[in-house]
This record gives sequence, C-alpha cells and structure tokens, in this order.
Amino acid sequence: MKKPYKWAAGILIMLLLFVTGAYVYMRTAMHGFSARAEPSHMEAMMAGYARATAMPASARNMKNPVADTPEVQHEALAHFADHCYVCHANNGSGETMFGNGLYPKPPDMRAARTQSLTDGEIFYIIQNGIRMSGMPAFGGEDSDDASWELVHFIRHLPKLTPEEEAEMASLNPKGPDEMKEDKDEEQFLNGGSPTAATTTMKHTKGHTK
Repeated sequence: MKKPYKWAAGILIMLLLFVTGAYVYMRTAMHGFSARAEPSHMEAMMAGYARATAMPASARNMKNPVADTPEVQHEALAHFADHCYVCHANNGSGETMFGNGLYPKPPDMRAARTQSLTDGEIFYIIQNGIRMSGMPAFGGEDSDDASWELVHFIRHLPKLTPEEEAEMASLNPKGPDEMKEDKDEEQFLNGGSPTAATTTMKHTKGHTK
C-alpha cells in the first residue's frame, strides 16, 4: 500500500474510533453507569466484534480431547452447579440475582450466540475469561480437562432434563442462612435446641410475599 493510502486509512480508522467513542460517551452520559440497562445494539455489536478479533485462531480451531461420556457429563454437571450456577443458573439461562445485576448480562448459553461457538472458543473463554465483563478466567494448573468437560456440558444445556436440573439444585453452593439452618438442624438432632431465628425462618419459609 502506498504511503498516501496508508495515511488515508489511518485517518479513517481514527475517525471511526472517535465517532464510536463519542457515541458510547453520549449513551453513558444520558443513562449513567447503571448496570440495569440493556446494552445498546451498537455496544453488543462492538462486544461481539471485539470477542471475535481477540480470539486466537489457534484457540478457535482446537478440538476437544476429552471424550463425551455419561461419566464426563455427570462430573461437568456437578462442576457447573458448584462453580457456574451463581451467574449462569443451572439451566444456562443467566437468570440469577448476580446474572441479572451484571453488565453486560450473561448470555443464555442454550441459544445460538453460545452454541454456535466452536469447542475451542468456549474452552478459551472458560480458561481466559472476558475482559470488562463478569466472566473471570478459570484457567490454571491442571484445569484443562475440567474446562473441556464443561464444554461438553454446555453443549448439553439445550437438552437439560428436569431431573438433571433438580440434581444440580441439590449441588448448588449454600448461602450463610442455609448453612446456619443446616448447622442448627444437626445440633437439634444431636440433642440441642435450634436458635429462635432459625425456628422462625423455618416456620415462615414459603409464606413470604
């Protein structure tokens, strides 16, 4: 490319970046920094483009070395329920308290936006996370097999059965109230007395508005 054309291309890119930056700034100025808003079409398009360009070709073309067996699916189900549920929900919908509070919100992993990714792309995202989002990097020593197993389970999410979802619910991490309730129940069964707070909570559970 001749020098004048390089200059012209560079100026055009700078103008595009300026216009994009001005647009994002105006959107932010109008709506503030609230995480409640839905990303605009422009933001979603830019995020998708950034993800695609940031993904190394070598990662995109990786093949899953872990065989998809019932045992692997069950291990991944338990892993997902313990580590991923908080943001992604057991069924991959992203409809959780934390998921709904993120910006951008987690995608519905059952939909084409996730399912159309290659195995290598899903693996890369699990291992490396996504900057400026709520997706952390889970890569580390001896994590490759577990991440590849999760890739198989994510592929299975559109076909998740009610029985599998119920099993996952029993494996979800417990909050402080649930842990205290379990501890008080164990204490009661061993001859102690539950605390008044726990007794009240047990009697009112299911009746709150």
